[in-house]
Amino acid sequence: MKHTKDMTIGSPLAALILFSLPIILGNLFQQFYNLMDIAIVGNKLGDDALAAVGATSALYGLFLSLAHGAANGFSLVISRYFGAGNQVGLKQSIAHSLKLSIYVAVLLTAVAVLFTKPLLRILHTPDVELSYRYISIILFCVVFTVLYNILAGILRAVGNSLMPLIFLIIGSFVNIGLDYLFICIFDLGVFGAGLATVLSQAASCTLCGLYLVKRCPDLMPAKEDFQRNVEITKDLIGNGTSMALMFSIVSIGSICLQYAVNNLGPVTVAAHTTARKIDETMMVVFAPLSMACATFCSQNLGAGKTDRIRKGILSAFLLGFGISLITIAITFLYGTDLVKIVSGSENPQVIQLGSLYLKMNIPFYFFLVALVLLRSTLQGLQKKAAPLIASAVEMIGKTVIALLWVPRIGYLGIIVSEPIIWFTCSVIVSVAFITTLSELSAKQESQQEANPRQQIVIPVPAKTEPNLLSPRRP
Repeated sequence: MKHTKDMTIGSPLAALILFSLPIILGNLFQQFYNLMDIAIVGNKLGDDALAAVGATSALYGLFLSLAHGAANGFSLVISRYFGAGNQVGLKQSIAHSLKLSIYVAVLLTAVAVLFTKPLLRILHTPDVELSYRYISIILFCVVFTVLYNILAGILRAVGNSLMPLIFLIIGSFVNIGLDYLFICIFDLGVFGAGLATVLSQAASCTLCGLYLVKRCPDLMPAKEDFQRNVEITKDLIGNGTSMALMFSIVSIGSICLQYAVNNLGPVTVAAHTTARKIDETMMVVFAPLSMACATFCSQNLGAGKTDRIRKGILSAFLLGFGISLITIAITFLYGTDLVKIVSGSENPQVIQLGSLYLKMNIPFYFFLVALVLLRSTLQGLQKKAAPLIASAVEMIGKTVIALLWVPRIGYLGIIVSEPIIWFTCSVIVSVAFITTLSELSAKQESQQEANPRQQIVIPVPAKTEPNLLSPRRP
C-alpha cells in the first residue's frame, strides 16, 4: 500500500529512526515556533505579558494531552490491524476513530468554555484577564488540535510520519508569520499570539485531511465501515482513554506545579516559562521516539514478533541515551545564553533562575528516557495498568511537592521535583516491561512447541482477512 511503512520487517533500528526522524523534525519546528512565540511576546510586550502567556502553559498542556493521548490510543489499535494485515479491521478502526474524535472535540470545547477562567483563578494566575485573553481562543477552538492529532495519528499508525512533518512545518511558519503580523503590526497583544496559534493549527489540520483523502484512498473508510461495531469501539475507547488519562494525569501534576510557580511572583513565572520552553526543546526527541516505539511494538504485536520487539526497544534506549549526553553538554555550555535570548529579559533574577532550572534538570534525562519510552511501549503492548500507575505517581509527587516543598524552599522545590519523579516512575515501568516481555516470550515459546511450523500471531479483536496490505509476508 502506498504512503505506508510496514515496521514488522527490516532493521528495527532503521525502522525506528525512519519513523521518528520526521516527528522529531516536526516537533523541533513546533518548539521553534513556540520559542518564537515566547520571544516575540517577551521582547515586544514585556515580562508581564510573558508571564501571562507562561502561566497558561500547564492548563493548555492538559487539553493538549487529552487530545494527543486519545489520538495516540486510537492509532495503536489501527497499528495492530495494519501489522496483522487485516484490511477490513483497519478501515473500521479508522472510521470509528474519526467518529470518536468528534465527540472528544465537542467535550473538550464544552469544558473549555465553562471552566477556563475559573481554573485560571484557582491557579492564582498573576493576571487572569491577560492570560484569559491569550488562552481562551486556543481552547475554544480545540477542535483543530483534536482533528489534526487524529488525522496525523492515522498516518503514523501505518508508518507514515513524513507527511505530518510537512504539514507541521507549514503550520509552524504560518504561526511565526501571524505572530509577527498580529503582535508587531496589528498590535493585538497576547490575543494575537493565541489567534496565530489557532489559525496555524487549522492550516495543518486541513492539509492533513486533504492528503488522506487525495493520496491515501486505500485508508479511507466506506459508509458501511462507520456502522456500529461494539468490539472495535470498545478497543478504541479503552486504548484512547488509557493514553489520554496517562498524559492528562501527568498534566494535572504539572498544573499543580504551575500553581506553586504562580504563587512565587511574575519574575519567577517568567524565568520558569523560559526555562520550560528551552527544556521542552531539549527533550523534543524523546516523545517522537516513544511514539515510534509504541507503533513499532503494536505492529509487531499484531504480527506476533516478540524478539523483534525486544531488539527495537534496545535500539531506542541507545538512541535516547546518546541524545541525552548531547543535551547535557549543550546545557552546560550555552544554557545561560539560551535563557537570555529566549526571555529577552534584562532582569538578572530571571536569567539566574532559568539557568539554574536547566542545569539541575537536564542531567537526569536518562531516567526520563526510560520513563517515556517504556510507558508508551507498554500501551502499545496492551498493558495499561503500569503506565497509568506511573502517571498517577507522577501526579501525586508533583502535587505533594507543590503543596509542601515549594512554600518552604521556594523555586528549588520546583527544580528538583521532576528528577525525583522521573527516577521513581522509571523504576515502575521498567519492572512492568521486563515482566510483560517475559510473558510474551513464554507464550510464544509454548505455542511454537505445540506447532513449530505455525507463525505465532497475537490476535486482534476482529475477524482476520487475507493479508492485503503486506503481500510480502506469508
